[in-house]
Amino acid sequence: MLNQIAEKISDVTGQPFTISNQKSVGGGCINRGTAISDGDRSYFVKFNSASQVEMFEAEYLGLKQMHETHTIRVPQPLCCGVVDSNSYIVMEWLEFGRGDSNVWAEMGHQLAQLHRYQGSEQFGWDRNNTIGSTPQMNPWTENWSDFFAEHRIGYQLKLAKRRGGSYPSTETVVERVRELLRDRTPQPSLLHGDLWSGNAACTVDGEPVILDPATYWGDREADIAMTELFGGFPAAFYRGYNKEWELDGGYKQRKSLYNLYHVLNHFNLFGGGYGSQASRMIDQIM
Repeated sequence: MLNQIAEKISDVTGQPFTISNQKSVGGGCINRGTAISDGDRSYFVKFNSASQVEMFEAEYLGLKQMHETHTIRVPQPLCCGVVDSNSYIVMEWLEFGRGDSNVWAEMGHQLAQLHRYQGSEQFGWDRNNTIGSTPQMNPWTENWSDFFAEHRIGYQLKLAKRRGGSYPSTETVVERVRELLRDRTPQPSLLHGDLWSGNAACTVDGEPVILDPATYWGDREADIAMTELFGGFPAAFYRGYNKEWELDGGYKQRKSLYNLYHVLNHFNLFGGGYGSQASRMIDQIM
């Protein structure tokens, strides 16, 4: 299987690539990962079942779009596809190190530049993708309040109720979210979409990197809100971001609303206390 992927890498790069070394590495919560090298060039390969190829196709597109903005470093994707009973994605191999406050400040600065990048007048994306292993719906939508209320909170609530969650009616919550965001008319920003600390790193050379995206065009505050959800990023990150593009007034009130999406998703993925956390967050906005 790896030899077939090596042939694909050779085709894509136009340079012969023969694997001389390989090692298993982490592939995240739902994938398997392998590092491969010919002694000169190294790549990271993630695997899943063949049925998950669309997930890798979406990841490839998201990484490619962010890479082409020339704002913040992401692992450059090479190719994706199916070999035997496995789907895969190949991207450049990056050696990670530890980042100091200067690196985190630069990450905030570069993320703001990504968010400033203009490429869409609507909210959504070119295709549906995944947030973790949960489907993420991205139909092109003119209005941010409609998009977030229906395709983020509404969709997750429907999944949560199937899982046994006890919440107010989906229609009631969706309308309340729509009302809270009615006057919010942000510029559509290209978002990472799943920006918690596990998806942010720096190279051994001290360059900020974001990885494993759930890309779409949305309100930049949704990315920043998630950085605060699971422990938060260092203060230097927020200083760097605000120096480049200061957050709008009202962000602190909207932060919990945007993070409700991720808490509901964690309930749908993992169950447990995320269900009661989502209930408390819904009570706060109703």
